[in-house]
Amino acid sequence: MMADRKFRVKSVRLREADERRLISLSKRYSLSLNIEEMRRLQEYFKGIGREPTDVELQAMAQAWSEHCSYKSSKIYLKKYLGNLRTDYTILAMEDDAGVVEFDSDHAYVIKMESHNHPSAVEPYGGAATGVGGVIRDVLCMGAKPVALMDSLFFGKPDFEAGDRLSTRFLMRGIVGGIRDYGNRVGIPNVSGSVDFHESYNSNPLVNAGCLGIAKRSDIRRSFVTKPGTLLLLVGGRTGRDGIHGVTFASRSIKAGDKENARSVQLGNPIIKEPLIHAILEANDRGLILGMKDLGGGGLSSAVGEFCLGGGLGGEIDLTGVKLKEERMEPWEIWISESQERMLLGIDEKDLSALVSITDAWDVESSVIGRVVEGNNLKIEFEGKTVLDLDLNFMTSGPLYARHFLVPENVPRDLVLPREMKRYDDLILELAGSPAGCSRQRIVRQYDYTVMGSTYKAPLTGLPNIETHSDSAIVMPVSGSNKGICITSGSLPAHCAVDPYRGTLLALSEGFRNILCSGGDPHSLVDSLNFGDPEDPMVMGQFIESVRAIGDFCRKLGIPVVAGNVSFYNRSGGNNIAPTPTILIAGIINDAGNAIPNHFMEHGSIVVLAGRQTPGLCGSMLLDHVKKGCSSHPDVDLDELQKLRAAMLEAAENKLILSAHDVTQGGIVMSAMEMSLGRSVGVDIDLTDISSSRSLVKMFSESGNCILLEVREELLERLKSTFRDVQLTTIGRTGGKRIKFTDLSLLLADVDIEEARNRWDHGLDDLV
Repeated sequence: MMADRKFRVKSVRLREADERRLISLSKRYSLSLNIEEMRRLQEYFKGIGREPTDVELQAMAQAWSEHCSYKSSKIYLKKYLGNLRTDYTILAMEDDAGVVEFDSDHAYVIKMESHNHPSAVEPYGGAATGVGGVIRDVLCMGAKPVALMDSLFFGKPDFEAGDRLSTRFLMRGIVGGIRDYGNRVGIPNVSGSVDFHESYNSNPLVNAGCLGIAKRSDIRRSFVTKPGTLLLLVGGRTGRDGIHGVTFASRSIKAGDKENARSVQLGNPIIKEPLIHAILEANDRGLILGMKDLGGGGLSSAVGEFCLGGGLGGEIDLTGVKLKEERMEPWEIWISESQERMLLGIDEKDLSALVSITDAWDVESSVIGRVVEGNNLKIEFEGKTVLDLDLNFMTSGPLYARHFLVPENVPRDLVLPREMKRYDDLILELAGSPAGCSRQRIVRQYDYTVMGSTYKAPLTGLPNIETHSDSAIVMPVSGSNKGICITSGSLPAHCAVDPYRGTLLALSEGFRNILCSGGDPHSLVDSLNFGDPEDPMVMGQFIESVRAIGDFCRKLGIPVVAGNVSFYNRSGGNNIAPTPTILIAGIINDAGNAIPNHFMEHGSIVVLAGRQTPGLCGSMLLDHVKKGCSSHPDVDLDELQKLRAAMLEAAENKLILSAHDVTQGGIVMSAMEMSLGRSVGVDIDLTDISSSRSLVKMFSESGNCILLEVREELLERLKSTFRDVQLTTIGRTGGKRIKFTDLSLLLADVDIEEARNRWDHGLDDLV
C-alpha cells in the first residue's frame, strides 16, 4: 500500500433511497440483489441508525448470493436430502466436504463443485480454478488430496455463432485448464465423463471433484470454538482477480458484460503444491485448530462462516493481508476470490512453529485477526472501521419457496425409427459420433498414475487398445489393498425428458458402475446444475431431481455427504437441460479382486443381468436420428437392490470374468466397448431379452441392466447367485467380430478393428 495514501471510509446513501435508486445501487456495485433484498438491507441500516459502508454492502451481497446462501434451493435440499446418514458417515452436509469412514484408522473426504460461469467466460482459467477450489475443499478438512475427477458438458460439437464461444474453443480451453492444473499440482485425474447437448451451447458445465484421505484423528472442522484463536491467511497473495465471482455466478450470463472477465479467478498450481505440503505438515503436528478454504466470496464468506460456525465473532485487520497489487480498496480485498489461499485458526502459542513450516515450504502467511466472543464481525483497514455487522444478520440471507411447475409424465405413443435389415453402418456411425466415441483424446492428457495409488485407471485393457473403465479404483492407504471406486456423470438427455426418472437412471448408472468394478456403493455427492430458478419450469425440474436423489438414497441406504447447487446456467435465452451430476464412491476390500470391464477370454458366456425396460426415450439413437420423445419409464429400485446383493456375492466368489453396465447406446455400445479392450469378439442373440422390436432391444438405455462375462462351467452357479434377478443368456465371446442377431436374423456383423478406428477418432476434430 502506498505510504502517501490517505484512506477514507466510504459510506453509501441507502437509508433514504427510493426503489429506483435501490435498483441502481445494486447494479452499480454489482451486488446482484433484487429489490426485496435491497429493501431488507435498507431496513436493517435504518434500524441501527447509520448508512452502510461500501465494504458492508459488498459483504452482504456475497453472503446473500445464490451461490453462498442457497436461497432458492435450501428448503428442498433439507426436505428431500436431510437425515441421509449411515453409521459410517462422519460428516455430511456440514463443512466444506463430506467425511466418511474408510477403515478403523482412516476416513476419506470427498467433494464435487461446479465452476460453470467462469468456464463459460474464460474456459482455461475457469476450469483450472475449479480444480484448485475443490482440492482446497478437501484439504481444509485435514485430508491429503489423492484423486481428481471431472464431469464436463458441452454444446453441439459443430456449434459456432457470432459473439458466442464455439464448442471447439470451449472444449480445448476447459480440458487444457483441467490438464495443466492437475498435472502440475501432482494429483491423478482418475474418473469423469463428457456429454454433449445443444442446451450447453456457449454455456458449458464444469463439475470438478476431489477425493482425499486422512487419519480420523487429523480431521479438522471449518470453524473453531475457542475465543482468542488467531486467524492466519496462508498461501497466495490477494489481488483483483475473482472480484464478484459469487454474484456473477448468481445471475445468467450476458454477452458483453464487462464484469465477466474480472470475475474469473487466476489459478497457480505451482503455489498450490507446496501449500498442500505445508498444511498437511502443520496439521499432522496438531498446530491447526480449524481451517477453511478461500473460494466463492473470498475472505468475506470464509471468515464469516468460520466464526459463526463456532458461535463466535471476529476482529479482522485487512492491513495485514498481503496483496498482489497496490492501492486495492478494502472491499476489493474482502471479496477477492484470488486462488491458493487458506484460512487457518491457530493458538497464539503455536504461531512461530506454524510460520516456520510455511517459511520452509516458501509459502507466505500473515495474521489478519482473531475470533472473539459474541456474534459481531468487525473489520478495520488502516486504523479505520470499515465493517461492523451482526454475523447472524449477515448470514441470514433470504429464503425462497419459488413458484414451480412439474410437468405430468403422460405416456404418449412414440413413432420409432424404421427397422433396418442391417445395422452395421448405424453402429459404426454411433461409435464414431462425439456422443458415443472414446474419451481417450481427453483422458490421455491427464496424468492418472502420479502418486502411484491408482489401481484401476479410467482406461482399461491391453496397451494401446484400452476401453473405458466403469469406475476408477485408488488405494489411498500405503500398505493396504483396500480401495475406493469412483465414478461421476449425468444423463442430461434423459433428465430433459423427465427430471425425476432421468435422475433415477443417472443414479442407477453410477451405482452399477461401482458394482461392475467389484465395489459396494458407499457414499454419494451431487453437483446440481440447472437454469434460472425464477423460471417455474426450471424450479420444478430441480425439485423433481432432488426428490429422486432422496428417494434413491433412502431406498438403497446411501448417504449424501456433500453437494453443490449451480443455478442461472442460461445463455442465448435458453436454460440448460437439468443436469444433476452424480459422484459415487464405493468400497472394495481388496482391489486385487476388481472386476475388469472388458471381455477377458474367447469362448466364455455372455449374460444380461436385470430386466431391460422397453423404450428409447433419451437414447443416443433417438438423438442421432433426430427424433424426440415425451415420457420416460420407471426405474425399478427394488430390482437394483437385488442386483447389488447378487453382484457383490458373485464378485466375492469370483464368478464374473468381466462386467459392464448398459446405459448410453444400449447393449450395442456396451458390448462393443467390452470387445475393444482386448480385441475379443462377441456373438449376441437378442431373442430372449424381451418381446420388443429389435431396434429397441439393441439401443434401449432404460432399466438396470449389466452385461456379464462368465466361464461356461460357472454359469449355473452364477444363475443361482442371481436367483432374485432376471438373468438371460445372450451370447458367447470369441473371434474378431461383433455380431447381433434376433429371431435368427443377422442384424449386424462389425469388424472389431473397424469399430475401434471409428471409436478412437470421434473427438479428433474437437480436441
